Amino acid sequence: MQILAQSVLHYIRRNQLLKAGDRVGVAVSAGADSVALLRLLLELRKELGIVLSVIHFNHKLRGAEAESDEQFVANLARQNKLELHRESGDVEGYAAQKHLSLEAAGREMRYEYFSKLLQNGLDRVATAHTLDDQAETVLLKMVRGAGTRGLAGIYTQLPVDGSQISEKTIVRPLLGTRRRELEPYLKALGQGWREDSSNRDLRHSRNRVRHGIMPRLERHLNPAVRETLAEVAEIARAEEEYWQQQVALALPQAWNGSALKLSVLNDVPLALQRRVVRAAGESLGLQLEFQHVHDILQVAGDAELGKSGMLPGGWTVTRTATALRFDCTSKSKADSDYQYCLRVPGRIKVPETGTWFEAALVSPRGGYNPDHLLDSAMLGKELQVRNWRAGDRFWPVHTKSPKKIKELLQELHITGSERKLWPVVVQGADVVWVRGFPVPAHLRVREGVEDALAIKERPSGEL
Repeated sequence: MQILAQSVLHYIRRNQLLKAGDRVGVAVSAGADSVALLRLLLELRKELGIVLSVIHFNHKLRGAEAESDEQFVANLARQNKLELHRESGDVEGYAAQKHLSLEAAGREMRYEYFSKLLQNGLDRVATAHTLDDQAETVLLKMVRGAGTRGLAGIYTQLPVDGSQISEKTIVRPLLGTRRRELEPYLKALGQGWREDSSNRDLRHSRNRVRHGIMPRLERHLNPAVRETLAEVAEIARAEEEYWQQQVALALPQAWNGSALKLSVLNDVPLALQRRVVRAAGESLGLQLEFQHVHDILQVAGDAELGKSGMLPGGWTVTRTATALRFDCTSKSKADSDYQYCLRVPGRIKVPETGTWFEAALVSPRGGYNPDHLLDSAMLGKELQVRNWRAGDRFWPVHTKSPKKIKELLQELHITGSERKLWPVVVQGADVVWVRGFPVPAHLRVREGVEDALAIKERPSGEL
């Protein structure tokens, strides 16, 4: 048994990822990491006592290249006499329908397929996330503002029910392995793989971290920065598991479904107070950010009875003599207006849309479509993200005249609550950005400008 295989075997056993008799589907994209995972598990399957099969999901994004990848994986499964599970999906169409990035849409569709396989015969799906992927994830979470839940990064096991470890899980056997170990392993076996051209596309933030930021950190700050960040994730996972247990004990004593008892809340440390407040909000469907939690605790600490604060989605929190009461002032989520401050540069989560909005200063020469870039010199340091309102008008570049946003949404056939919550970005009374449309002509980035402003919207689970 090769040294790398022994290392992976030790990691699998230490983290109890696989057990004898498991039917394990290996997710293979055709890239080096996933091909190496398949070959390693083939080498270890007798030792582990597992039954292997191959999974491939074709995202239909790269034309002939994607078709060749699928054929490569099919040949690999046939050569090793393994059952092949394969599926394809219109990721681009799904992304447009759900207002997701292609990366997020692809992940959703891929993991939905994994879940279906786990519900129909497989016990585990193994994915080829490496220590490098872990380090990149932690760094991205860190710079976007994450607590221990975010810094925990990629978990060794992901239950299909989304809450507690079950017998049906997605596992990551290579999470303790560096990417640089895998290609030499494959070359020693004489095993080929395919390169995904999109992995070099610097429009994707992960690729910028992988090919630019992380190598600089290694050269100038810490040669072992990837291992260090992976250790941060391991520490954060243990911390998060501990706090989840503490919250599970404290929440039933403090929360009755609509109010938090001050006597219980004030009797626990600040760290647990924050987590109990967040958990109470989540039970109401509220995704509370740090500032929301801080504001709620400020209300709790105020001696003034009737003191209240505003929360997302039309919710309020009010202090009584004995409790913090949560009330929804709107008839429904779809009936409530929302508005959040977006600093430049900066980001904000908008629970009503389930997305993050980021105002990023970027180089116009960074591969961006100029129709989606604003001249930062024409805008202030603070914008507002809100749902469109009656009377709002917008003039997208390359169109003849401004139109009411109501008319623009009619052209896109946007209806119902989705239409009510459709986001815009404004400066004062001027609408400077509308989801799904190019920027206004008078704010479009000019030739020769060094810094442009990109308004980016990402699903809340991506950050």
